[in-house]
Amino acid sequence: MFRKDRFVEDCKLAVGEGQSAVRELVLEAVADPSAIIAELGEPTGAGVYPLYHAHDLTVINFVWAPYMTLPPHNHNMFAVIGIYSGREDNMFWRRIDNGAGDGTGPGIEAAGAESLGAGGVATLGRDIIHSVANPIAKLTSAIHVYGGDFFDPPDPRSQWDHETLVEQPWDMDHTRAVFRQAETRYNAGLAAGA
Repeated sequence: MFRKDRFVEDCKLAVGEGQSAVRELVLEAVADPSAIIAELGEPTGAGVYPLYHAHDLTVINFVWAPYMTLPPHNHNMFAVIGIYSGREDNMFWRRIDNGAGDGTGPGIEAAGAESLGAGGVATLGRDIIHSVANPIAKLTSAIHVYGGDFFDPPDPRSQWDHETLVEQPWDMDHTRAVFRQAETRYNAGLAAGA
């Protein structure tokens, strides 16, 4: 049975053992999605809901609005993502030297993808760049565990513009705005009967 406080305590111990130990905890948790929902509540709106935050570990309950996307970004720390409701599509990117000479510097190009449903777990290494989409018409919920401080990382993070793929400094305010905008669209659809 999933218990938030117990899960966080287990993650605190596992983070010292490394990413594979954290992955086992997340796999065990999302194997019973109804237990997570019973503990955290039925997701009702998109958002970033921290469950625990410290310099060496961050645990977040992410809820993605229908059809929302988050642009390519990195974490500069490992991440383990476990889906307990809905579907999450991850597009993976790799850095390239675009050779444009226009001052935009190196770019990124698509390098692979992974689609996760309830019970699925993705393991992202420290240097992974990914974008995220909820491809379905309902909320998607996931437990994300990071091997560091997600909100104030010691190494500057990056995000890439969706259209131009130009690298920019990562901005948590931008991330929160993307979730708010997606939530607004979702609520407008509900109000319109969509």
